[in-house]
Amino acid sequence: MGDPLGIGPEVIAKALADPSLRRRARYRVYGVESALSRAALNAGIDPYWWRVDHASPLVESASAHDVVVLDWERSPGELGLERLSRSPSRLAGELSFVFCDSAITSVKRMPGDPLRADAVVTGPICKRSWSMAGFGRFPGHTELFATRFAARRGAMMFVSPRLHVVLATAHLPLMEIRDIFTIGTVFDAIDLGNDAMKRLGVSRPKVAVCGLNPHAGEGGLLGDEETRIIEPAIKAANDVGIDARGPFPGDTVFISAARGEWDLVVAMYHDQGLIPVKLLDRDRAVNVTLGLPAVRTSPDHGTAFDIAGKNRADAGSMRSAIELSLRLVAGAAKAESGES
Repeated sequence: MGDPLGIGPEVIAKALADPSLRRRARYRVYGVESALSRAALNAGIDPYWWRVDHASPLVESASAHDVVVLDWERSPGELGLERLSRSPSRLAGELSFVFCDSAITSVKRMPGDPLRADAVVTGPICKRSWSMAGFGRFPGHTELFATRFAARRGAMMFVSPRLHVVLATAHLPLMEIRDIFTIGTVFDAIDLGNDAMKRLGVSRPKVAVCGLNPHAGEGGLLGDEETRIIEPAIKAANDVGIDARGPFPGDTVFISAARGEWDLVVAMYHDQGLIPVKLLDRDRAVNVTLGLPAVRTSPDHGTAFDIAGKNRADAGSMRSAIELSLRLVAGAAKAESGES
């Protein structure tokens, strides 16, 4: 569910209200059922889920239903969430963290376990709330998943109708990029993004790599990271058979990518990649965590406290995140079975 005070409950209620989507999988919602009920009531949606206490032994049998809410409230209003303002909160931070951690536990269960999940779709969280709750060492979902799976490497990728973008660096202050910006950092983003595009059905992805500096360094006049770091990373990718090219100026490469000339763009930092994605495909883009042994997707938006509870949230990105998770799970199953 993500932060129960944000728009997570609303976009979940709206996305899964579609019976055709519910028929494609069985869903467990980790969260607070009263928040989901309020969102559904505001949207004029009749409840379509089965509710069970998250700690109840009935969880296993309840999973036979299409949608089950694993509820952290024993009775509606028990936690007092309705008395909190829709803003960063220690309580909401504690809850949204445990929802996510519990979902991660479910995908780590052994095959055949009735409580095992094939994928996790995360609702938006408030990083400030996680910090207030004592979980500030995790800047976001991506870092929590990487820690729980002891992932050796990872990256954030955004999938949208017009752009596919992977980030070499993500949730860190812009001035600290220099501390972790290495040939390996850029190569990993290229390599992981290339593999992800193959799982999405592109047999020979064409990968464009952004420069870090304006005009991709302008031949060293505006910075040398392109020649010292990015170009060697591209060469290393070429050496293992990846069709990666660049570095290209970040202010122009997305234009050609949106026209279909590139399958994937590798951006060097968070906003370089996210501004074009959200400008062109807001409410349709999906965040995917690469480098994990499990599927994790997420909408491309935040908690939107300013519109939470007002029935104004667009569920398009949540629906896209659910659909992409189903697609990735199906693709992984085909790969394991040796199907083309």
